[in-house]
Amino acid sequence: MVQTLSKPETLLLKPGKLTPNNPRLPVLLYRQAVEISGADPAAKFEALFDRNGWPSAWRNGVYPYHHYHTGAHEALGFAAGSARLLLGGPGGVEVTVHAGDIAVLPAGTGHCKLDSTADFLVVGAYPPKQNPDMNREAATPEKIARIAALSFPPSDPVSGANGPLLALWRAP
Repeated sequence: MVQTLSKPETLLLKPGKLTPNNPRLPVLLYRQAVEISGADPAAKFEALFDRNGWPSAWRNGVYPYHHYHTGAHEALGFAAGSARLLLGGPGGVEVTVHAGDIAVLPAGTGHCKLDSTADFLVVGAYPPKQNPDMNREAATPEKIARIAALSFPPSDPVSGANGPLLALWRAP
């Protein structure tokens, strides 16, 4: 079940030495977006993402090293536990996420797990026809160009075709 949502928290991250981040598109943090209940709360995130046009791709955690994707925007649904994440690469912004939260990371956003509870579980999803390549090295001009050229998703992974992502990512 999706909770009644307010506007997500936004973080616009500046480019760093290791991670390019995305100078135009903010990270979106939806707090308590999904009610955590039942034997398989991850299935609720998978159904939500699939219904809203962001096919669910995996269940796991967040890597404990800085990385970013040039070929895909990424939705992370936190199905169990909690974690401290660092967004934006070294010197970035530390955020704490809990079961029920969802983060939407625009392509180029550096992210890594600082620590988590033992039961931390994440569902990952990407817009159709986008590929989450793995990058751990400083961005080249070609990688930055690939991020800038990546298409906008057709919908918000949390709220669908009328969700806040569409306005927040297209606003000047």
